[in-house]
Amino acid sequence: MKPINPSSPVVTLLEYWESCGISHLTADDPQDWTVSEPAPSAQVSKPLRAAPVAMVPPSGPVRNAPTARPSASISVPQPVLANQTTMTTTRRLSDAEKVQELDRLRQEVLPCQRCALSASRIQTVFGVGDPTARVVFVGEAPGAEEDKRGEPFVGQAGKLLDRMLASIGLDRGQIYIANVLKCRPPANRNPAPEEVALCQGFLFRQLEIIQPVILFALGRFAIESLLGHTGPIGAARNRSAAWRGIPVVASYHPAFYLRQSSRKKDAWDDLQRLEELMTEHSF
Repeated sequence: MKPINPSSPVVTLLEYWESCGISHLTADDPQDWTVSEPAPSAQVSKPLRAAPVAMVPPSGPVRNAPTARPSASISVPQPVLANQTTMTTTRRLSDAEKVQELDRLRQEVLPCQRCALSASRIQTVFGVGDPTARVVFVGEAPGAEEDKRGEPFVGQAGKLLDRMLASIGLDRGQIYIANVLKCRPPANRNPAPEEVALCQGFLFRQLEIIQPVILFALGRFAIESLLGHTGPIGAARNRSAAWRGIPVVASYHPAFYLRQSSRKKDAWDDLQRLEELMTEHSF
């Protein structure tokens, strides 16, 4: 049997799992899984069925999946109810059209002054990833590092999200990431209801253009925007839920696990639910 190169990506991933307290990738009881260990130096990606178009840098357009309306009729919407049951799009967009429409929407978000957050931000944080992605991760609002760089999930919580993705064989190149709010609330305070109401329409248009197969909601405000759920996050987890027919996995924000490492099994359980949905949809 050929010896395994100790510097190979496979060994790196195995070492990561071992540091999480999981001896096998198929462990049935990952209670010692931790999300606060250093990130592995290599990522192992699980190919998705749809071949993505070229990656789009954070400062450029973004991309993703099934129906949407013609480009001439796309505009930034007014606040929309999270539990609206039907999509407003009417036809499937090509990959090139998704890139074009997301870039058009980005240009409308860039100078947005709908609420007072525009006065304190450095820049808007639109979204990043594959416009043809079948999975979209939705966060809450940009933090300080995101505000500086104009990209979601690039601080400590973002590094943790990368490790969470790697634990199920995904990376950022295979998904799309966006926040409910496109501007950072001062001192990272909770978003005000009126701020969410004014901004979540941008997120909904992103999803209408991308047309993902699965949504992964990270945190209270993402869950509230997508599902209309205002109770404890724990009450929304492990339940079948959908945004306009698209299944939603409700989960805690990665920042929660940085503060509450004892809740690490919740992260693993939610990621396992995501994997189940990916299998159901033949990823």
